[in-house]
Amino acid sequence: MRKHFLLLSAAIALSVSACGQLPFEKDNPAMIPVNVDAVNQKSLQENIGELLMVGFRGTEIDKNSHIVRDIKQYHIGGVILFEYDAPTGKHKRNISSSKQVAKLCSDLQGISPETLLIGIDQEGGNVSRLKSAYGFPKIPTAEQMAESDSVTFYARLTDETLQGLGINLNFAPCADVNVNPKCSVIGALGRSFSSNPEEVTEYVRQWLLAGKEFHILGCMKHFPGHGSADGDTHQGLVRIGKNWSREELVPYRMMIEEGLVPMIMTAHVINTEIDPETPASLSPIYVEMLRNEMHFQGVIITDDIAMGAITSQYSYPEAIRMALEAGADMLCISNNGNSYDADIVPKTFQIIEDLVKQGKLDEKKIAESANRIRKMKSMVAKSK
Repeated sequence: MRKHFLLLSAAIALSVSACGQLPFEKDNPAMIPVNVDAVNQKSLQENIGELLMVGFRGTEIDKNSHIVRDIKQYHIGGVILFEYDAPTGKHKRNISSSKQVAKLCSDLQGISPETLLIGIDQEGGNVSRLKSAYGFPKIPTAEQMAESDSVTFYARLTDETLQGLGINLNFAPCADVNVNPKCSVIGALGRSFSSNPEEVTEYVRQWLLAGKEFHILGCMKHFPGHGSADGDTHQGLVRIGKNWSREELVPYRMMIEEGLVPMIMTAHVINTEIDPETPASLSPIYVEMLRNEMHFQGVIITDDIAMGAITSQYSYPEAIRMALEAGADMLCISNNGNSYDADIVPKTFQIIEDLVKQGKLDEKKIAESANRIRKMKSMVAKSK
């Protein structure tokens, strides 16, 4: 453990020397409440942009980077960082060192008029974008953390690392219950804390409490549960049902009741026990479960809209319409699937704007989602 702390100290030292004081340092959380009057004056265009969480290429940015255009012109709500670029099969997409990531995050925040969500998947194990090969602390899988009763330690280590870099959103913890240990993307990768819903709840609680301490937003995933699945939604449509039970909802229900979860990610699974036709990420039934049954008032984000489970069944405009119509607040657009599109933001923006003009999407609901995202951002707002 001492080795991990030494690595962490070195990483933070590099970050601060690269950028000076970062906006998310522990001693300067800069908690800023939402200005209701300013929020009410936002335009449709500003509200549409707020709904987009987008991936991009580059370990640095300049005035010609399309992500700069996307932040300034299209008002996107957030970006997501990756280590690996799937379309090219090459590493170092956004990440090469602590110093580089800290500068990238600082530069991104510097061009954004409002707080920008900078997200990453840093669960531990295979799902770690900040790899030890680049000088970051090595984080074990959720399963290994649970077995060694070290969840709090590694959660704090992870969040302190993210805070030092200027990353303010972690797409973790994985709240899936390990119902099917052979599930290729959950159980087989050790991404679940336990096969016991109560144990998963306790470890998820520890993870989210660490995030609260370091002002890192956490995101529980993959609602309503991916641990009983047989397939991989990255590749195609996955149906669950006979092995799924409402016990898989326990971690969500408890964390919502305790007010610890700011964001929940919906899965691209078809749960035949809930909605036999539509993936959770595109179905209003699941949003109604979260809002009306569980009384969740936070942000609902889709899993990556470019995953095979969606692209194999729906056109891009159709998936966008269905997700927003269902009640999702934010769209995760990794731009890191089978292809890369530098103009994915203007294309998505135009799709949503056209749907509003055609009366297929409610402008009021878009504003409500955008305001929900802004309220969440106030928990990690940058200094003015």
